[in-house]
Parts: sequence; C-alpha cells; structure tokens
Amino acid sequence: MDEAEGEIHYKAVSARECLVEINNIIELMIDLAYSAVLFHDLELAEEVIEFDKQVDYLRTLLLMNVAMAVGDHEDAEAMTGIVRVATAADRISGAAREIARTVLLELSVGEDIIGALSGAVERLVRTKIAPESILSGKTLQKLKLGTKIGVDIMTIRRGKQLTINPKGSNTLETGDMIIVRGSHVGTSEFDKLAKAELKMIPEPGMK
Repeated sequence: MDEAEGEIHYKAVSARECLVEINNIIELMIDLAYSAVLFHDLELAEEVIEFDKQVDYLRTLLLMNVAMAVGDHEDAEAMTGIVRVATAADRISGAAREIARTVLLELSVGEDIIGALSGAVERLVRTKIAPESILSGKTLQKLKLGTKIGVDIMTIRRGKQLTINPKGSNTLETGDMIIVRGSHVGTSEFDKLAKAELKMIPEPGMK
C-alpha cells in the first residue's frame, strides 16, 4: 500500500492484508530502532519515524473498514479482536518511535542497554541508489546480493510507494531508498555499491 500524507480518505481494503502489512512494518521498526540506538544511526532513527506514520495510516484505514463492516451487534463483537490488534500495534509502533527519538534527540542510553544490543550479529543500513550505481535498473534476482555479499533487502522506498520484503522480480532504481540487513562488511559493501563508490559486486571468496 502507498503511504498517505495529510488527510486520510476511506478506501476498501482487506483487513487481513492490512494487519499483515502492519505486523511486517512493526517488526522492521523494532529492528531499526534498536540498530539506531546501537550504532547511533540518525538515518535509521528517521526511518522509524516514517514507518510510524505508515502504521498510523494503515491503522486508521483498517478502523474505517471495520466501521463500515459493522451492521449489527454480532458484527461489532466479531470486529472487537481486530480493533484490539490495531490498538496494540499502535502502542508497539509508538514505543519503537520513542526509542528512535532518543537517538534523534541525542539522549544518553545506559551502557548496560548498549551491551545487551551489541550481541546482535546483523546490522541494518539505509542508503540511496545513485544514478551511477551498478545496482540501478537491475532485479534482485539478477543481483544475487544474498549469495554474493550476504545482505537481504528489507525495504524499497520509491517516492510514496513502500515495498517490504521485496521479491526477486523487484528492480532497484535510481533514487530508491533501501534498507538492507546483513553483516557489517556486507552492509558496508552494499552502501558503497548504492553510492557508486564500488563499481563491481564482490564475488564470494574475493573478500
């Protein structure tokens, strides 16, 4: 679903589809928020704030559809579970947002928290595809980034359109904002590839 800005207008959506997307975004928000704290990464923190807006949009759209579907007390009872899930999602999203805000506001974080988070093996990085990047115009299937440098593309943000967990048929284009997950080395290599600082994707064994 595309991210909406400003006033939200009703449109018919599948409750299941909406809940699945909310769940996927929240899982990513939590990872991004903790990574932002651990690596003091302002870009990841800003991405959490953007995802929080997306969750709010989806939650509002979901509640609109629930309201439209209620015809009697039986419908109202059946929809109660969906409303509870939407409320819980909003709270979790808000918690991730507040974690990210500690980074943006330059608030100190306890050493014990940093120590607990530093055990994470994988890192998340956000970067933008430059016009000269060899990644631009190629599908994920053709790039084989997981095999070659050990990174997974988590999201592709293209203007207002957001793709979570993209498939092999998805293409990377100039201007796309990408979030990748992987080792420190792999994510660093992807960042350089995206910015055209690295002109060739390393093959396994070249490192």
